[in-house]
Amino acid sequence: MKAREALYGPNLGYVLELYERYQRDPNSVDAPTRAFFDQISSQGDGWHALATLARPSTSSTMDREVNGAKPILKEEPPPVSGNGAAAQSPSVLTRPEAGLDTNALNRIVRAARLARGIREYGHLAAKIDPLGAPGPGDPMLEPATHGISDQDLAALPASIVWPSAGPEAGTCLDALRRLREIYCGSIGYEFDHVQDFAERAWLHESVEGETFRIPLPPEKRRALLNRLTEVETFERFLHRVFVGQKRFSIEGNDTLVPMLDELILRAAQSGTHEVLIGMAHRGRLNVLAHILGKPYAAIFSEFHAPTDNDIAPPASSATASRGWTGDVKYHLGAQRTVCEEDTFEIKITMADNPSHLEFVNPVVEGFARAAQDSRRQPGAPRQDPAAALPVTIHGDAAFPGEGVVSETLNFSRLPGYQTGGTVHIIVNNQIGFTTGAGAGRSTLYASDLAKGFEIPIVHVNADDPEACLAAIKFAHAYRERFHRDFLVDLVGYRRWGHNEGDEPSFTQPQLYAKVSSHPTARARYAKQLEAEGVVSRQEAEAMLRAAEERLREAREDAYDQGQDEIQRDDTDDQPVEAKTAVPADNLREMNEALLARPDGFAPHAKLERLLARRREALDKPGSIDWALAETLAFASILADATPIRLTGQDTERGTFSQRHLVLHDAENGQEYVPLQALPQARASFAVYNSPLSEAAAIGFEYGYSVHAPEALVLWEAQFGDFVNAGQVLIDQFLVAARAKWRQRPTLVLLLPHGYEGQGPEHSSGRVERFLQLAAEDNLRLVNCTTAAQYFHVLRLQAASLRAHRRPLVIMTPKSLLRHPLAASSLRDLSDGAFRPVLDDANAATRRDAVVRLILCSGKVAVDLTTTARTRPEPVDWVAVARVEQLYPLPEEELKHVIAKYPNLREVLWLQEEPRNMGAWSYMAPHLRELLPERLSLTYLGRPERASTAEGSPETHAAEQRRIIEEAFGGERQVKIDTQGVHDVS
Repeated sequence: MKAREALYGPNLGYVLELYERYQRDPNSVDAPTRAFFDQISSQGDGWHALATLARPSTSSTMDREVNGAKPILKEEPPPVSGNGAAAQSPSVLTRPEAGLDTNALNRIVRAARLARGIREYGHLAAKIDPLGAPGPGDPMLEPATHGISDQDLAALPASIVWPSAGPEAGTCLDALRRLREIYCGSIGYEFDHVQDFAERAWLHESVEGETFRIPLPPEKRRALLNRLTEVETFERFLHRVFVGQKRFSIEGNDTLVPMLDELILRAAQSGTHEVLIGMAHRGRLNVLAHILGKPYAAIFSEFHAPTDNDIAPPASSATASRGWTGDVKYHLGAQRTVCEEDTFEIKITMADNPSHLEFVNPVVEGFARAAQDSRRQPGAPRQDPAAALPVTIHGDAAFPGEGVVSETLNFSRLPGYQTGGTVHIIVNNQIGFTTGAGAGRSTLYASDLAKGFEIPIVHVNADDPEACLAAIKFAHAYRERFHRDFLVDLVGYRRWGHNEGDEPSFTQPQLYAKVSSHPTARARYAKQLEAEGVVSRQEAEAMLRAAEERLREAREDAYDQGQDEIQRDDTDDQPVEAKTAVPADNLREMNEALLARPDGFAPHAKLERLLARRREALDKPGSIDWALAETLAFASILADATPIRLTGQDTERGTFSQRHLVLHDAENGQEYVPLQALPQARASFAVYNSPLSEAAAIGFEYGYSVHAPEALVLWEAQFGDFVNAGQVLIDQFLVAARAKWRQRPTLVLLLPHGYEGQGPEHSSGRVERFLQLAAEDNLRLVNCTTAAQYFHVLRLQAASLRAHRRPLVIMTPKSLLRHPLAASSLRDLSDGAFRPVLDDANAATRRDAVVRLILCSGKVAVDLTTTARTRPEPVDWVAVARVEQLYPLPEEELKHVIAKYPNLREVLWLQEEPRNMGAWSYMAPHLRELLPERLSLTYLGRPERASTAEGSPETHAAEQRRIIEEAFGGERQVKIDTQGVHDVS
């Protein structure tokens, strides 16, 4: 080891790498190198012999390199003589007393360095821009940088730089020229950031073996030309017929469609059952038409701008059905099943996606994981990564620009989220709307973000269709072999502006001067095939005419399609009436099973004592806390054959150390999940801690819930406030998907909510935002205050998976997790049901005396009850009712509660949140409508504020006391005012 540490200079780094390879297998290096190593090994310690050849150099051009680490250019390159040959430098390998040919060794090492430079940096000189802009190049690609001449290279065998090359490879100079053709052609390769040696070796071997660049047979080339013809003709037809209509055309990256054709075919042939595609709007209509098989006529009908006045436009999609608004044509998804008799059947799904571009990425990953997981058996789900292939198609500006991309890439190797490799394609227009790359990213390539996740990257010229097919074959083969992500950067251009009504020359005049005169990929390929005798000009023109004729025929049928083409079944409008109570004996059996441990498994002693208390909890009134009720709900749901997936931030243990669904052996760290070993279970249970992400995490679980409709899928925030970061997924997907896309997500959001003096970021799950988004029965929002209520609402949601599918948002507690007044008894679980409104149980004997009814929701109700119990004098004239379900508002239940108090004179809405937050703005108009005319409505709570909560615990406590005391303030004369609203904030 000391001898290794004594080595200096980059040259010896390469020698070390070759010598290590030689030691493993002498035949793995070329004959001259093998002879050299045989010689030094015969002298004794080969490492020592190598070390004696070197001495420190003050004029070295590189940092010291050990074990083949990438050299970093620090100073000037080695001096070069006037004729281009390397000048002799005394700084390396100048110890003739060693009895070795050091000049030969120098040439070998320098040739190897040049080869490595081509492999690592060849992409910087690759011809990947269809518009002809050269790459930046790199000195490491030049022989002079390494101090070697063509004459020197011609004297060395090819195996020096290409060990797998056969005798026909010629000289080292010949091999390097061929390497340059491979690495600096119309495909650029970036693999150096892949840390795994086996993966990196396979990648380079595949490239240099040209495994995926096998020339296409003539019939395949003609088919490729025909596909490009269909793609181009479709866009030109839309451009001509629907003038000025937005379509976000694919033109400039036309080869995306044949690439997807090839990818899906290979996936099907390898046994994949489903391909899930997510993409933004650029090229979406073309992909829908040619990959998803959406009829041309259906697409034409959505433009709503026919030029033939004889055809009436279709009715507005908003009138199609109650709650259905539809979406613009370039946001819609589709599904298709492709069958080839006795060969394969594969389902293709394109996810609906709004103009928030990359936010569909985690949704598609959730689709894929749901398709890969088998949930029918108890225990953890069984994943088969080969069952489904996720494909995400990105924009070159959005990929580095939107944070949800990196959040989603981070899923790629996490146990609860990995999908066995995603194929990423960047549709690289080299511009984002009007913003050039220099203003839109801080990296050379749009794809550079992927390097941090060790994703192999291939840059390919979109005007070279055969290279594009080679790139996508490469991507699929890597995914199949290593089950990891692969990225293809499809470098093209954008023929029109951001949309077809935009003028791009205002901001990029030089670029669009090039684009306007640049022939299309189809035209270039047709010319190439004509020159090579594969097709004639007449055949190419016939393809164009045939594609045009199909479009004209579809145009005539456009308005026979209507919106029904894209509507999906939505027959679940009736709420579910389900029995959510579970027999007491069943709950006892499940509770006992959950407390069993495998032989030899020993959790932390303190934790085990805490959990052991659950054994007696079912027999003691008011001893079932929130976490136990949740666990029993999960167990009973599994016993009903409904699979469960629970993820979130620190969810396995629970943010407040309340849950402990995953136990850890105190001695060896081994994990045990009691719900996965539950004897009564008839479906799978999965629980995972999520990465510190909200947007991508919510998107993933949303996608999972849509694609696995039979599963109860839950995501929990560490604190409800953190759901802020997932607002796009909530606004655009969770609450609007049913209206826009006929999707029926059932995702449950668990958002810890309640004011305990922990400040503005640990108090509010933003109840008001969900209530603003609630309409047309699109979700359920509850704010439970007892463990039994939580138990029943979870079971109700599980029962609703079969009909009336809706998302469920639960404002879960923090301090109530262990609060005695929030605990329940076994009878509450075995005989009860979820109640949207809880009346004041303490007011049953004094209803005639009540003149003030306080309506509230959540933790503050327990604060009121606690205060009422501890006051020196009873407040008989006040009753407190809890609105446990905020949406849909339980109007009949509220009316029933109000009617119980015949002498009521005032209804007061009380909340912890500021007046402009919480439920007040939503409740006020609804309460005014349902209250009798004799009753006034009053608000009590914090005044309007910009921040959700006080930052000081003392200030919070004082404000909370004020609100509670005002609620029980002295009896007063209440003025009857049915129109006004009293504000005692």
